[in-house]
Amino acid sequence: MKSIATIFAVCILLSAQSFAKDQFISLFNGVDLDGWMIKKAPHDSKFTFWRVVDGAIEANSIGHKKHDYVWLASEKEYDDFVLKLKFQAFKKSPGNSGVQIRSRYDDADSWLDGPQIDIHPPGFWRCGMMWDETRENKRWLYPEIPKGTWVDSSMAVPNIQLFFSDDKSAWNDLEVSARGTKFKAVLNGVVIMKWDGGGVLDDDIHRKYNVGMKGHIALQIHKNDELKIRFKDIKIKTF
Repeated sequence: MKSIATIFAVCILLSAQSFAKDQFISLFNGVDLDGWMIKKAPHDSKFTFWRVVDGAIEANSIGHKKHDYVWLASEKEYDDFVLKLKFQAFKKSPGNSGVQIRSRYDDADSWLDGPQIDIHPPGFWRCGMMWDETRENKRWLYPEIPKGTWVDSSMAVPNIQLFFSDDKSAWNDLEVSARGTKFKAVLNGVVIMKWDGGGVLDDDIHRKYNVGMKGHIALQIHKNDELKIRFKDIKIKTF
């Protein structure tokens, strides 16, 4: 028969494990890119677009327009989670970014497959919408519009706002959750996207590339874009 002390110790351990699971874990140490991988085409090897500046991850391709997609991807993979981060946008930056989730980079083809939460400061009404970067399916997932068509400002949610670096609130809060096939994106307290990807992100195309239901998180520099953006306070809670 187990002693009272042993039972008590086991209960404490289980409680600690349960408590830890409910906590957010930081994905960025504020000092370097430990835990992250830079993914880019071989012909872009000369570029150093990702670095840590003033305690934040900065993507800066200003002055260098001729490049392919360049990604900063988490070393670890995730399936069900809540991801929180802050990002800083710059008015003089014309480029596009985004947060890939449950994605995977193909080194042979220099392509990252998987869904993306869009960050587009030049047209801030797009921020929080969901695009699918997966080959053979490249289209908007939310709003749900036919493949080959494009989103416009009439599809934006009311009260959406984006802060820039010279605003009083210089940082934007983005929260992304993924539970099974259900997804949600909240920007500065406003729900931008709620979508059930059943039958899409778990279909044959996404299973082919092993994305949609599990994969890496990645931050984007769009192809041929001059972009400056910063990220900090990146943390995740898994389920």
